[in-house]
Amino acid sequence: MRPIHGDDPHALAIVRLGVDVPYEQAWALQRWVHGKRVAGELTDTVLFLEHAPVYTAGKRTLPGERPADGTPVVDVDRGGRVTWHGPGQLVAYPIVGVTDVIDYICRLEETMIQVCADFGVTARRAKGRGGVWAAGDTTLGLPDRQLGAVGIRVSNGVTMHGFALNCANDPRWFNRIVPCGIPGVGVSSLSAETGRRIVAEEVMPIAEKRLAEALGMHSFEMHEEDLLRR
Repeated sequence: MRPIHGDDPHALAIVRLGVDVPYEQAWALQRWVHGKRVAGELTDTVLFLEHAPVYTAGKRTLPGERPADGTPVVDVDRGGRVTWHGPGQLVAYPIVGVTDVIDYICRLEETMIQVCADFGVTARRAKGRGGVWAAGDTTLGLPDRQLGAVGIRVSNGVTMHGFALNCANDPRWFNRIVPCGIPGVGVSSLSAETGRRIVAEEVMPIAEKRLAEALGMHSFEMHEEDLLRR
């Protein structure tokens, strides 16, 4: 899986956008980078950030999965269903060329599995469910717990959106929705699973390394202002 355009077919630009990033702002930047990537004016690029609190709904979201209390939800053009983004959760938006979408999704999941392992947490895929999970124990009444979610869009052979990994976020944000449209399961984080606070800033450099490895690329840092000058 290699980019269809770009200056270097193995280069992955890492752009850190910071914290409390409004969702609409990051979404607009994604669309701009996507257009540049499709035109061959940018190499493959990934945006890393923490969002200001927001609920977003993908194309397959059902009415009963949305907040029942009227909490606003941003409808987006990715796949998947409803989820939450916000402080303590690491979000990555790879804008990269792909030829095999299923393989690409598996690589994003593998990235999160490897990051979890780096922090001593065993994560796995679950049949029929997207994302990565900590296994439950039915004898203890403990459900499977989602640690990270994937939701993407591919247009003109280039991806948008990406993955979100729970690091130190408050799980109560998920109580208002049916996370990713999957009832009867839990939501957890690296902090909850390890018993120590693991913030997104600590996870980010490891996630950058693991993502580049999963995509078979080498990464380099690019400042946001340099990106916008392209």
